[in-house]
Amino acid sequence: MSKAKHSIALLGNPNSGKTALFNILTGLNQKVSNYPGVTVEQTIGMAQIENSPVAIIDLPGTYSLVPESHDEAIVAGEFGKWAKGENTPDCIISVVDSTNVMRNLYLTTQLMDLGIPVVIALNMIDLAREKSLEINCEKLKNDLGVFSVIPVSARLKEGVNDLKKSISQAIRRKSETPPNFPIPAPVQNAILPLQNWYEDTFQFSEFLSRSFAIRSATVGSTNGIGSPDSPLMDACKMDLKMIGFPHETLEPTLRYHWLDQVVPKAEIPIEKRSRSEKMDEVLTHPWGGPLIFVGLLTFIFQAIFSWAGIPMNMIDNSIARFGNWVAHQLPPGLLTDLLVEGIIGGAGAILIFLPQILILIFFMTLLEDFGYMARVAIMMDKAMTKVGLHGRSVLPLMSGYACAIPGIMATRTIESWKERLVTILVLPLMSCSARLPIYALMIGAFIPNQTVFGYFGLQGLTMVLMYFLGTVTALILSLVFSSWIKTEKKSSFIMELPPYRIPLMRSVFRQVYTRGKLFVTDAGKIIMAISIVLWFLASFPKVDSGNGQEQTIHSSYAAKIGKTIEPMIAPLGFDWKIGLGLVTSFAAREVMVSTLATIYNVENVKDEVVSLSDAMKRDKDPLTGQNIFTPLVALSLMVFYVYAAQCMATFAIVKRETNSWKWPVFMVVYMTGLAYFGSLIVYQGGLMMGFS
Repeated sequence: MSKAKHSIALLGNPNSGKTALFNILTGLNQKVSNYPGVTVEQTIGMAQIENSPVAIIDLPGTYSLVPESHDEAIVAGEFGKWAKGENTPDCIISVVDSTNVMRNLYLTTQLMDLGIPVVIALNMIDLAREKSLEINCEKLKNDLGVFSVIPVSARLKEGVNDLKKSISQAIRRKSETPPNFPIPAPVQNAILPLQNWYEDTFQFSEFLSRSFAIRSATVGSTNGIGSPDSPLMDACKMDLKMIGFPHETLEPTLRYHWLDQVVPKAEIPIEKRSRSEKMDEVLTHPWGGPLIFVGLLTFIFQAIFSWAGIPMNMIDNSIARFGNWVAHQLPPGLLTDLLVEGIIGGAGAILIFLPQILILIFFMTLLEDFGYMARVAIMMDKAMTKVGLHGRSVLPLMSGYACAIPGIMATRTIESWKERLVTILVLPLMSCSARLPIYALMIGAFIPNQTVFGYFGLQGLTMVLMYFLGTVTALILSLVFSSWIKTEKKSSFIMELPPYRIPLMRSVFRQVYTRGKLFVTDAGKIIMAISIVLWFLASFPKVDSGNGQEQTIHSSYAAKIGKTIEPMIAPLGFDWKIGLGLVTSFAAREVMVSTLATIYNVENVKDEVVSLSDAMKRDKDPLTGQNIFTPLVALSLMVFYVYAAQCMATFAIVKRETNSWKWPVFMVVYMTGLAYFGSLIVYQGGLMMGFS
C-alpha cells in the first residue's frame, strides 16, 4: 500500500454488488454473495488506474451513516475520521443498485457532504435494462452535483474502463462543492446553533457542519464525532417540535424530499407478480418452506458421501502408491520413516477428505448466490426469536457448517449485542468442515453402506444426524444463554430480500477453490507440524528389548502420554491412541485423522503406507483381543467431536470479536463438558442396550 499515492473509498448499500466491483478493480477474490451483509470488515486492495497504483478501500455495506450494527459502525467511524482530515480518500465510489436508485442514493447524499469527489457507479445496469428502466445519467449527475454517474455491470464487467477513467479524473479534482439541498428556513434556524457548534469545535465546513447538525438532531449522536451538550440539543429538538418537524425523522425527511425532486422518474412496467415472488410462494411457504430447507440439507449431506466416493478412493490410492514409491526409492533410516510414516502417511491422510469438503462448500455457495439464504433468514426469524437469536443469525450459523471463523465475523450484522453474543457462543456447535474428515472416517469404516426406507443411504443419514445433533443443541443452548445474558433493549429484524439470481459459476468455483486452498494450506501447515512432532513421539525411544528386537509403539513417548489420560476417557470407549488424538486435535479438529494415521503407520512393521480405515478395523486390544474400534466407539467419538472445543483459531477470533478472554474460556469449558458427557451417555447407554 505504501506505493499508492492515492486512495479511493468504495461504499454502498448491502447487496449492491460493491465487493464484486472491488474484485474486478483489484483482481482480488473477496467473497461475494446474493445476501446482504457479506462484507463485515474493511478490505484494502491495489488497482491500476491510468497506469498508476491506487489503493481501494472496500467498506461494509450500509444503508446510511447512522449505524444499526457493528459492521455499519465501521463505516460511520471511518466517515468521522475522514471528516476530521484523517486518511481522507481522494475520491469516493458510491455503488448504487440501478434497480433501486432512490433508496441507494440516500447514502450517496450523506457521503457528498464531505466535499470530495463522488463517482456514482450505477451497478447492475444489465438488470435495469431487463426491467426497461431508463436512467438519464447526465441529468442525474447535474441534479445531484456529483462528479460523474457511470453505468456498470460488475457481473458482465461492463463499463469498468469508463469507471476507471472517471476515477482518474476525480482524483485530480481533489475537492468538490458539496450539494446545497434545500432546507426550509425554520428548520435551518432550529439547527443553526448545532451547526455553529460543529464549525467552532472541529472547524468543519458549512456543509459538513450542517450535515452533522441534522444527524445529531435526528439520532442524538454521531459515530466517531462528538455531540453538543444536552441543553443545546434539547433546545434544538424543542424548536423542531414547535415548527412541526419530528426530530426523530428529520434527516430522512429532508434527504428523501430532495431526492424526490432530483431523481428522474422512470416508467417501470409493473408486473402482477415477479418471478421471485412466484418462487417465494413455494420456497417460503409457512410449512412447506422449512420442509424444503430440511430436504435440501439432507440432499447435500447425502451427496457428500455418494458423490465423493470415487475421488476419495483415487486420492487414497495415490497417497499409498506415492508413499510406497518413496519408501522403495530411499534407503532405510529415520529420514525415510519420517517422510513415509509421518508426512505422507500422517499429513497426507487428511487430503482424502478434500472432495467432501469441496462438495459442501459448493452447495453452500450456490444457496447463497441464488438468493435462497436470505429467504431462510426470513423463514427462521420467528423460530430464532423464540430461542433468543435473531433472523440475521441464520447466515452466520449456516456459515458455521463450512467454518466457524467467518460465521463468527458475520455476526457483526446483528445489531443487538445480546443476540450477537449468543450467536457467537453457540456457533461452534454447528459441525464445520474440520469435523467432516472425522465423521467421514468413522462412518465410512464402521457404518454399513446400505439403504434404509428404500431411498436413503444409512451412511448419509448418520452424517445428517451428526449435523442435526449439533444444530438442535445450539438452538437449545441459545435459549438457555439468552435467559441469563441481559440486554437493555429489544431488536427488530428488517432485511431486504434480493431477487433470485442464477449463480455465476465462475464466482462459485472461485469460492470453492479458495476455501479448498485454505484448507490444504492453512490447516495443512498445522497438520504437517503436528505430524512431524507426533512421528517423533511415536517412534522414540528406540530401546532394544534384549532379544534383538526394538520395543513396539506401546513403549513410545506418545503411548505414555496417551496412557496417562486413558483412565479419564476409558468410560467413553476411547483408548490411548484416541486420547492422544484428542490432545493433538485441540489445535484443529481434523488433526485427529492425521494423528491416528501417523500412529498406525509408525506401528506398521512394513515399509508401506497403510489404509487408515483398514488399520482401525484390524486394531485389537493386546490384552483382551477385542476390537479397539466398533460402531459404538465410532458413534461415541463422533458425538464427542460434535460438541468438542477443538479449535484454537476459533477461540482467538471470539476473543477479538468480544474483546474479552471471558467468553472464549467459557466456551472451552462448556463445550468440553458437553462433549464428555454426550459421549459418555452414548457409549455407556449403548453398552446397557447390549451393543459393543
